[in-house]
Amino acid sequence: MTGGSEDAAGAEFAALDRHRDYRGGALLEADVAGDPLVQFERWWREAETAGELEAAAMTLATVGADGAPAARIVYLRGVDARGFAFFTNGESRKGRELAAEPRAALCFFWPRRHRQVRVEGRVAPQSPAESDAYFAARPRGSRLGAWASPQSAPLRDRAELEARLAEVEARFPDAVPRPPHWGGYRLLPHVVEFWQGRESRLHDRLRYERTAAASPGWRIVRLAP
Repeated sequence: MTGGSEDAAGAEFAALDRHRDYRGGALLEADVAGDPLVQFERWWREAETAGELEAAAMTLATVGADGAPAARIVYLRGVDARGFAFFTNGESRKGRELAAEPRAALCFFWPRRHRQVRVEGRVAPQSPAESDAYFAARPRGSRLGAWASPQSAPLRDRAELEARLAEVEARFPDAVPRPPHWGGYRLLPHVVEFWQGRESRLHDRLRYERTAAASPGWRIVRLAP
């Protein structure tokens, strides 16, 4: 390779590697909660306070029958001792994959705080009452859309979707009930990893692992960045 080609390649890689050094503070074992769900809520509140544009946005990764992974952005709708809650169309690709393989992974990224959280665990449907309550609180347009959209199914064109919406609007002029195929899920984690960006890419990573003791708890392991 000539010197000119080497210089061009170097400039190309330099342009791709425009990474700023993270200076978001430390993540130390002595400062975190013993329960990762408590620690997550703390970080989630801090992300919202910091003005993260979509603090509740998370990547949901599922696995198909062929073993191929698929990921998409969905919204976290709550977290408590039962796990991380979200809602979707059960006939969508993710809904079908969760029905066949009820294990999934989540990933949150909050760039203003230089933080990432990764979650792995088993997924189970929420109760019909919980799904009904959340659906009733959604805007009318979103409720109609849940009926109109055969999520993940092929459409001829945009006009087909708009025609389906018009049909649903006529069908439900007042109250819009929850579709039987639409509902909530909870991911109960067995692993939660907190990542705090540090200088020189020597980041802090604390991984919570659920123990298998008689009284289940959590152990914290520090991982190399």
